[in-house]
Amino acid sequence: MSTVDKQLEDVRATIDEEVPNRITISDVTYEGPELVIYTRDPKEFASDGDLVRRLASKLRKRITVRPDPDVLTHPDTAEDEILALLPDDAGVSDMEFLADTGEVLIKAEKPGRVIGRRGETLREITKAVGWTPDVVRTPPIESPTVSNVRSFLTQERDDRRDILERVGRQIHRDPMSKEEWVRVTTLGGCREVGRAAYVISTADTRILVDCGDKPGERTEQPYLDVPEAIGSGASSLDAVVLTHAHLDHSALVPLLFEHGYDGPVYCTEPTRDLLGLLTLDYIGRADSAGRKRPYETEMVREAVKHCITLEYGDVTDIAPDVKLTLHSAGHVLGSSVVHFHIGDGLYNVAFSGDIHYDSTRLFDGAVNEFPRVETLVLESTYGGRNDYQTDQDDSERKLKRLVSDAADADGTVFVPVHAVGRAQELMVVLEEAMRDGDVPEMPVYLDGMVWEATAVHTTYPDYLRDDLQSRIHDADRNPFLADQFTPVEGGDEAREEIAARDEASVVLAPPSMLTDGPARTWLKLLGEDPDTTLTFVDYQADGTLGKRIQKGRSELSVDGETIPLNLRVETVDGFSGHADRQGLENFVKTMHPRPEKVLCVDGSESATQDLSSSLYHDYNLRTFTPENLETFRFV
Repeated sequence: MSTVDKQLEDVRATIDEEVPNRITISDVTYEGPELVIYTRDPKEFASDGDLVRRLASKLRKRITVRPDPDVLTHPDTAEDEILALLPDDAGVSDMEFLADTGEVLIKAEKPGRVIGRRGETLREITKAVGWTPDVVRTPPIESPTVSNVRSFLTQERDDRRDILERVGRQIHRDPMSKEEWVRVTTLGGCREVGRAAYVISTADTRILVDCGDKPGERTEQPYLDVPEAIGSGASSLDAVVLTHAHLDHSALVPLLFEHGYDGPVYCTEPTRDLLGLLTLDYIGRADSAGRKRPYETEMVREAVKHCITLEYGDVTDIAPDVKLTLHSAGHVLGSSVVHFHIGDGLYNVAFSGDIHYDSTRLFDGAVNEFPRVETLVLESTYGGRNDYQTDQDDSERKLKRLVSDAADADGTVFVPVHAVGRAQELMVVLEEAMRDGDVPEMPVYLDGMVWEATAVHTTYPDYLRDDLQSRIHDADRNPFLADQFTPVEGGDEAREEIAARDEASVVLAPPSMLTDGPARTWLKLLGEDPDTTLTFVDYQADGTLGKRIQKGRSELSVDGETIPLNLRVETVDGFSGHADRQGLENFVKTMHPRPEKVLCVDGSESATQDLSSSLYHDYNLRTFTPENLETFRFV
C-alpha cells in the first residue's frame, strides 16, 4: 500500500468517526489540492451546515462533498424543484447537470440570490435534489471564450478527473528527502522586459512561475532546455503557477505541454480563461504574419485542461512541502501576487508578477500584507530613477483634451492598447467623460480582442472594484454597454471604411507595442493623417515599433513601401497597469512584513539596477539584480 493510500485510509477512518451513522461514505479521494468525499446521502450532509467545516478543521484539508450519481434526482425533475426554491428575481438563465461530479451549474443574473445568506439556499437545493450547486453569474456581455472554456472542461471531465486525482496523489505524498533548502533559478525576465520565467526549487519540488515571451522578439524564449536550470526537462516540473495572462508572462505555457509537461497550472479563474483567449490569438497572429507557430492549438487546450483555479487568499497545498496563496496584484483581471510557504515554517518567497500599487478605475491596489516573507521577487518595469508616471487624474485630463481636439478637427485618437486591462480602463474613462459632457460624444471603435476581453471582465465582476461591480450589475449604468462602443467587424475592409469616414472618433486596437495585428493595420491606414493622434498609454519595450515611434521615428515601411508618419504622437503614461518607481518603492516600504531580500527582475538593466540600489540604500535591504540562468539559494 502506498503512503497516499495509507493516508486516505486514515482520513477515511477519521471521517467515519465524525460523520453520523445515518450518512454513508462511499469513497474518499484526492482531486488536486482538495479532499473529495463521495456519499450516498448528500441531503443528510447538507442538512448539517457545519459538518463540512468541522471535517475541514479536523483534517486540515480543503473538502468537497459529492453525491454518488445513482442517488441523484433526475435532472428534469431536479430543475423544476431548484427553480421552485429560488426567488423569481434571481434571473436564472441556464442549468447544466454534471452527473460524474454530482454538480449542477446554475447560471444566474444575481448569484447572491441563488446562494442565499451564508449559503443557506445552496444547502436547501442539495437537501431537495441531492445535486451540489455551483453558481456562476450570467454576464451582461456573453463571452464565447468563457462559454467555450467551460464547455470544453465539461466535455473533458473524465480526463480532467484523472488529472486531478494524479495531481492530488502527488501533492499528498510523503516528502522524498530529509534535506531542507530553497532555491530560485531565473530562466528569463532578468535585466529585460518579458519572457518572465522562474523556477523555485526545494529538495522535493520544482515549480515554474510564469512562462512568457519577449515583446518584439518572438524568437527569444525562456531557457526551458537548460539541464542545470530545469532538470531533465519540462516533465521534471511538479507545478506551474501563473501570475497573470499577459503574453510576456503566459505565452509559452502551452509549449511546456509540447515538451512533455503534464502537471497542474495554478491561477485564478479569469487568468485561465484569458490564457486561452490570448494564446489562441498568439497563434493566429503568427499565422497572419507568416511566422512559424510556437505550438499547436491542441497544446492550448491541454494547458486549459490542466488549470486548477484558486481564489484570492486561499492557502492551498500544491506539493508535500509547499503551500501557495494568491493575492490581488491590481495589474489586470485576475492578476496575482504569488506567495509560497515552504516546509514547516522553513521559508517564504513572494513573486510580485506585475503590480499596480495604487487603485485604478478597475482594481484596488496590490496586496502587500503576508504572514511571512523572507524574499520578494519584484517587477521593475518602471524601476528607473526617472520612471515617475503622471497622476491618474492628470492623465485623464490629458486624454480628454486629446479627444476634444480630435472632435474639433474631425480627427481620430488612435490608441494601440493591451486588449486586456488598459482597454477596459480607457472605456470606463471615456464613457464617463462623454456621459458628463467633458468631451463630445463620438464613436469608440474596439478592434481585435478588445470587445471579447471586455466580455470576460463582465463575467468576473467580483475581481473589479466595488463601485464598478455595482455598475456592471445594473444594465442601465454598465459603462461597457454604452452606445458609443462599437466592435470592429469585417477585418481590413471594415477598418478601411472606418478610416475613410469624415468624423471624430477613438480607436482602441491591440497590440499595445504595434508589433503586429490590428494596431499595425490602423497605423498604416492613419499614419499619413495629421489629424490623427497616436496615443501611447502602455509601456513600450526596447526594440518594438512603438518604442521607435515614441523616440521619433517618422516613417513606416510596409510591404516595401515607405509611408510617412504625419500623425501627432503623444504619451499618456498614467494609465499603465504597472506601478511606477514611486509605487514600487511604496509597495516595499509598506509591505508587512518587510522582506529581508529583494530580487529586482522584469525590467531593463538600468531600471533593475536603479531600483535595487534605491531599496538597498533607503531601506537597508539585501537586493540583487539577477541575470538569466542565475540560481539563488536562500536556506
